[in-house]
Amino acid sequence: MALQPRFITAACVCIALLGGIAAALYFRHGGAPVELATGTYLSPSRALPDFSLIDEHGRTFGPAELTGSWSMMYFGYTNCPDVCPTTLSTLAALEKRMRAGGAPLRPRVIFVSVDAKRDTPEQLAKYVPYFDPEFIGLTAPSQQALESVTSRLGIAVIITPKADGSYTVDHSSAIFVLNPAGRLAAILTGPFTVDGLEADFARIVAGKA
Repeated sequence: MALQPRFITAACVCIALLGGIAAALYFRHGGAPVELATGTYLSPSRALPDFSLIDEHGRTFGPAELTGSWSMMYFGYTNCPDVCPTTLSTLAALEKRMRAGGAPLRPRVIFVSVDAKRDTPEQLAKYVPYFDPEFIGLTAPSQQALESVTSRLGIAVIITPKADGSYTVDHSSAIFVLNPAGRLAAILTGPFTVDGLEADFARIVAGKA
């Protein structure tokens, strides 16, 4: 996934802004910050804006479906040649390790497509279980509907048409960690490894953002 200069700039600004928000929250509320290897812990946790998406079975998925368990939400697309499958493979390895170790708390993995035109529920139903049968795939009826959600969540998406009629998709590659109240507890920005994600998840849960 080749990144264009304007996308890199937007991503850097987004990361810097998130870091500034986290720092401001820390100094406002005091207390020792939770140090993460791969991202930023948010204290207090942040409510997500309202949204409505569709899962791989065609069912509506909104904020209410995020409550009751920890979640890791990753944005990508099924035609992504490198970053997306690599990240999903790492998350699958994390889930496999935590299952085998009998982890008392294990996050759900939610893959949100940023390419609504190609990533229909049917496409997600074929793609997502390849990594793990418990992964959840989400999309939207149209790109406009999808980007109204990603923009509210601060996810950068850039679609660039090509001369042959196809297009490329550039997107933010962060992982959102959501607590059982469905609130944003941390933003992980990588690089991602199974060891790093496992350690950071344990720190986030212990911090109870």
